[in-house]
Amino acid sequence: MADKFAIITGASTGIGFELASIAAENGYDLLVVADEPLIEAAAADFKRHGVAVRALEADLATIEGVDRLLAETKGRRIDLVCANAGRGLGHGFLDQDVADWRRVIDTNVTGTIYLLQKVLKEMVARGDGKILITGSIAGFIPGSFQAVYNGTKAFIDSFADAIRNEIKETKGVTVTTLMPGPVETEFFERADMLDTNVGASEKKSDPTDVARDGWDALMKGEAHIVSGWKNKVQAAVAHVTPAAVLAEQHRKMAEPGSAGKS
Repeated sequence: MADKFAIITGASTGIGFELASIAAENGYDLLVVADEPLIEAAAADFKRHGVAVRALEADLATIEGVDRLLAETKGRRIDLVCANAGRGLGHGFLDQDVADWRRVIDTNVTGTIYLLQKVLKEMVARGDGKILITGSIAGFIPGSFQAVYNGTKAFIDSFADAIRNEIKETKGVTVTTLMPGPVETEFFERADMLDTNVGASEKKSDPTDVARDGWDALMKGEAHIVSGWKNKVQAAVAHVTPAAVLAEQHRKMAEPGSAGKS
């Protein structure tokens, strides 16, 4: 058993998988979780680094799922949490089923902040711990044809800033927000966005690079990291561009059937 213990959510694929790999390489025992059976295969991969790994298939869109995750720690001290689990949803808001957009909100917001409240209480009490929250530069942009998802990321980006300020006197606890742009993962397929410009684009970031940026910022205790220089430019521009212009730009990226159109 290692001296360090980390929880990584959404660890079966993509950014979460890469974050868990990096944590294992750095000697952290792991509790990895996802809402699909593939998490077991991912856990087997992490074990190659010689650390203890437990895998859990759980629905982190529910309070019960988060409670199952916390129970699986068996009371062990949690040194690091990568709150990476997230869900996307494309198409126009009026065409979306209530169950689908609620699941996005419950995964990206409710389950995430419930987990953070639980683990941060213990970290603040002992004055030690690290949190990495996967936000997005999407939180800076009104998300036409991805309105609920972008709204959840705006919440997460803002929430992290607020919590960081609330616990600023606890010097040993850090909260870092990782804010990538589009990443080459299963996200766009699962969100039914493969027929969009952004979904079909070959210019997405590599999840390995994004995870490494997030991990480096986490270890330094930085507040934010926007992964990729193009995304840094886009984030900066978003702060000074009218919302209506941003929404129209996002429409061109995310409107169904826009793939291949300028």
